[in-house]
Amino acid sequence: MGTPGPYRRVLLKVSGEALMGDGAYGIDLATVDRIADDVMAVVASGIQVCLVVGGGNIFRGLSGAAQGMDRASADQIGMLATVMNALAMQNIMENKGMATRVQSAIPMSSVCEPYIRRRAIRHMEKGRVVIFAAGTGNPFFTTDTAAALRAAEMRCDALLKGTQVDGVYSADPKKDPDAIYHTHLNYLEVLSNDLKVMDASAVSLARENEIPILVFSIQDPGGLARVLSGQGTFTTIGK
Repeated sequence: MGTPGPYRRVLLKVSGEALMGDGAYGIDLATVDRIADDVMAVVASGIQVCLVVGGGNIFRGLSGAAQGMDRASADQIGMLATVMNALAMQNIMENKGMATRVQSAIPMSSVCEPYIRRRAIRHMEKGRVVIFAAGTGNPFFTTDTAAALRAAEMRCDALLKGTQVDGVYSADPKKDPDAIYHTHLNYLEVLSNDLKVMDASAVSLARENEIPILVFSIQDPGGLARVLSGQGTFTTIGK
C-alpha cells in the first residue's frame, strides 16, 4: 500500500488499451462507463480531476512506424485516436450529469476546445472534469509524457496512472510468477532499472516538478477513490 498525502487536484492517465475492456480493439462502452463512475465519485468528494487518454485501442504510432509509415505521420494518426476516446469519455460522463470539457492539443474547434492552460484550470475550479486529448500535439512524444506535462501545467498534486495491474513489479507479473511487487519507488529507481510503468521522459518530467506518480489497477471498480484515500493497493513513485 502506498502513502499519499492530501489531494486537491489530480490528473488521471488512462491508456487506450484500458478502454478496450475484454475486446481486442476499439472502445468498450461498459468499461468507459465504469471509469466514469470512478471519476464521478472522486469529483463528488471535492477533488478536482483532469484526464489524459491514450489512443492505443485504435492506433499506435510506434506500431504504424514499425510497418513502414513515417513516424511523425503515424504519431499524428495516434493523436487523432485519442480525440475519439476523449469524446467517448465526455459523452458518457455528461450522460451521468458530470460537467466535462475536452481540450485538444491539435485545434479542432468544431468538436472540442483548443488546449488553453488558464481555461482548463478555471474549468476545474468550477467543478468540471477536463479531458486532455491529442497528447502534447507533437510527434515523438507519448501520452505518458503528455500526462506528466499537463499535471505540471495544471499544478496537480499527483499523477495517477491507471494500468492493467495493481502497481509496479520488477517484471510482468502475468509472465513471471517471481516478479517482485514494489510499494514505493523513487524516480531514479524507475529510470535506472528501466521499469516500464511510464516512459523515461514522463518520469523525468514528474521528477523535475516533484509530482508523485501513483500506479494502480484501472480494472478495479472504485479503485481510484480508494487510492486517493490511502486505501487499496498501489505503488507510489516519488522523491
